[in-house]
Amino acid sequence: MDKRTICLLNDSFPPEIDGVANAVVNYAKNITKSGENAIVVTPAMPSADDGAFPFPVLRYPSIDTRKKLGYVAGYPFSPEVAHVLTEKKVDLMHTHCPITSCLLARSLRAVVDAPLVLTYHTKYDVDIAKAVRGKLLQESAIRALVQNVASCDEVWVVSRGAGENLRLLGYEGDYIVMENGVDVPRGRVSDEAIAAATGGYDLPQNVPVFLFVGRLMWYKGIRIILDALKTLREKNVDFRMVFVGEGADGAEIRSYAEELKLSDRCFFTGAISDREVIRAWYGRADLFLFPSTFDTNGLVVREAAASGTATVMIRNSCASEGVSDGRNGFCIEENAAAMAAKLEELCRAPETMRTVGENAQRELYVSWETAVQRAMARYEVVIDNYRSGKYPPHDRFGDEFFKSQGDLMEAFASVGELSEEIAAGLRAERDEASQAIIRSRQELRERFGETKQELAARYETILQKMDRYL
Repeated sequence: MDKRTICLLNDSFPPEIDGVANAVVNYAKNITKSGENAIVVTPAMPSADDGAFPFPVLRYPSIDTRKKLGYVAGYPFSPEVAHVLTEKKVDLMHTHCPITSCLLARSLRAVVDAPLVLTYHTKYDVDIAKAVRGKLLQESAIRALVQNVASCDEVWVVSRGAGENLRLLGYEGDYIVMENGVDVPRGRVSDEAIAAATGGYDLPQNVPVFLFVGRLMWYKGIRIILDALKTLREKNVDFRMVFVGEGADGAEIRSYAEELKLSDRCFFTGAISDREVIRAWYGRADLFLFPSTFDTNGLVVREAAASGTATVMIRNSCASEGVSDGRNGFCIEENAAAMAAKLEELCRAPETMRTVGENAQRELYVSWETAVQRAMARYEVVIDNYRSGKYPPHDRFGDEFFKSQGDLMEAFASVGELSEEIAAGLRAERDEASQAIIRSRQELRERFGETKQELAARYETILQKMDRYL
């Protein structure tokens, strides 16, 4: 059988690093390792160097909005991407973002004739609330997000909690739980590696070390951690706390730690990109603290488990799915008093922390290789369902527009040298819709005249369809 070609789409990708970008990298690596073909489609990013990846990365135009939003914003209608994916004969598209990347995938579906899978990774309503001001605009953005999700042939979520969040946003379709894996191997790094990575900090032997790894954002439950540590200090319980990561709330979090007089035993390493160094920190910690109810998967819990380190998490959170309290993890109520009580209890029972950490290593760890193998088995079902016509047509409001965009991109790709010029017209169309259409139509007619009548007629038909939606 010929190799499958899987197209993975996401709004973020290295050099921009976040949990979803990491997921896409590991999907692509493991698909390639299995002998199939993977291609990643993502917005252009300044200073990006994709040559080191064992799979192709296809970039499309973007706007640098990092100062305002923290990431670049891609323009999701690319004739060049349509042309490349058509040539590569893509068997399935898998988008990991329900916003821009999903818009692009929806428009491409009409061109490449392949099914579309979406994985819902995170609670986007929280991100929308932070990025969009005004309740009406937020509600409109959420409706558009749900419409994108509903337009896909199959929807995956990384946890049951992620699926429940999607339901709360208004999604009414089916979904499948498809867990992510972790990209660190099972087992601790050497004592020498731990000493090299952590030796610059005041971490006395026989003093419990607590660890947090992730973005420094208040919604990760960090205030619960700091308030609990204040209580421990007031009770003369000795400990050390290490935060690995950066984030928009980092300065406030550091300031709050100083305000609570925790600076002598609470350390901030900043962002660490070296996964072996992060493994060393997991190995050095006696306990991982993750009181987040925002995260839909909590991969850091399983990363900690890989090194035999147990986690304290919030009961009934997504991160606690599959965790048995007191056996392979510790579950508490969502408040600082509960965190402080649990930490005080465990500081007096180091053997319990070690035993529960060993159980977590055996029972919670899931490698990316295993996770992607499960996904690839499901890919085959999706492809068969699509080819046999088992998926219903997605004729919700707006799909005709995206189909016409797909046809338009295919037409532009066949024009060749005009692709970039007309794509620029499309970008301008967002602000000057009717004027851009007129300019593009006139340019096409003038450039090709009588020799491209068939293409021009097709283009005219597409534009007439688009006029109803612009």
